[in-house]
Amino acid sequence: MAALRVDLGELAPAPDVFLGHCAALHLTFIEQLTTAMANASRVADKDALARVVGIVLDRYRVLSAELERLHLDKTDVMQPHLAGVEEFKRRTEGGEWFEQVASAHVTIGFLTDFWVRLSGGLSGELGQRVAEALVAGDAQAPLHRILERAIAANPRLSSRLALWSRRLVGDTMLQARSALVLHADSSRDEAQIEPVFTELIAEHTRRMDRLGLTA
Repeated sequence: MAALRVDLGELAPAPDVFLGHCAALHLTFIEQLTTAMANASRVADKDALARVVGIVLDRYRVLSAELERLHLDKTDVMQPHLAGVEEFKRRTEGGEWFEQVASAHVTIGFLTDFWVRLSGGLSGELGQRVAEALVAGDAQAPLHRILERAIAANPRLSSRLALWSRRLVGDTMLQARSALVLHADSSRDEAQIEPVFTELIAEHTRRMDRLGLTA
């Protein structure tokens, strides 16, 4: 993953809100991936998706452990975010199986980049532990290989998946922005947000380019 250089720390929520939102989002990632795994027709694809589920589950476990370390009740801190992340999942889950895999590739990649950047606003070792957990394991490579193989087998998928992936970006950006704590000075906030999202979109574009898709 390319290093992101612009700081979002001043817009990060309190640790309980950060961990609750990020953990709830990871639960929806697991649901999304599990659905795609169940719908896969090839054992190799089921196996690859199972490995991604394992990576995301490990990240969720670390977030849960941090909640326990802070003596926070998981239900109390995650429940307020469930409706929002479930709506996000509904809007981005895709209908056909290839769309489901592309959705996971786009949303998990983009939002992992975002939450790693946002973790810079957490104090001390907490921020470091969270950032390390969120980049542990390579969740993107198996998804990339599934889509790469599918496009090679059926080049007509390329334009369809490119269009679908472009549609995902707007909802994914809105989900990211919903985690930010904005201030009265909107111009100051936007001055911090705009360059970060420019870099996030650039990294998303690189992921799409590696698949031969137009972002």
